[in-house]
Amino acid sequence: MKMDISWRTRLEKEITDPYMEELNQFLQEEKNAGKIIYPREEDVFQAFLHTPFDAVKVVIVGQDPYHGDGQAHGLSFSVQKGIKMPPSLKNIFKELQSDLQVPIPETGCLSAWAKQGVFLLNATLTVRKAEPKSHFGRGWERFTDAVVEALAQKDTPIVFLLWGKSAQEKGEKVLSVRNHHLVLSAAHPSPYSAKGFLGCRHFSKANTFLEQTGQTPINWHT
Repeated sequence: MKMDISWRTRLEKEITDPYMEELNQFLQEEKNAGKIIYPREEDVFQAFLHTPFDAVKVVIVGQDPYHGDGQAHGLSFSVQKGIKMPPSLKNIFKELQSDLQVPIPETGCLSAWAKQGVFLLNATLTVRKAEPKSHFGRGWERFTDAVVEALAQKDTPIVFLLWGKSAQEKGEKVLSVRNHHLVLSAAHPSPYSAKGFLGCRHFSKANTFLEQTGQTPINWHT
């Protein structure tokens, strides 16, 4: 389990809990059965490597990793350079262009955001090829609940962008007790619900909040 030490120390209780062993056993059984799992094992915790705990300014919560070949690489909504952008990511960039006049990029890799403090977290960190939500209910949700809870305890105000029902359920139950953070909700950027996402202006709202709390805004160019 490769993650920055700042995360490992805060999540040690979860990492060593029996439910995580059960989750690891399930993943091994999937592999033994010949199932293809995304992302690659070495990429599952990339968000925790790209964005140390103390560096987090903005949290974007997704559902589960992309389930197509070569797409998922451990950062929610992001795809590796050279991979065709999924529709949800296209809508994210459309909103960013409308909100902050950021040109739609050629690549869908969001690692530049992650390195600035945008923590790109999925509710579940693995998925079976071509089967969305196939690893829900196996333990990832408990783990990522603990991640959000740890972030909610930060004294430094941060921005939570909750897109879609899955993200909102995860964020709101934890964040309801911590009101110094900014919590913004919108529909998922999927084409099926994009009408409730486009026009949300979350990117400019996030930067305004960061500036108001004495923090450097995010450069949303990728």
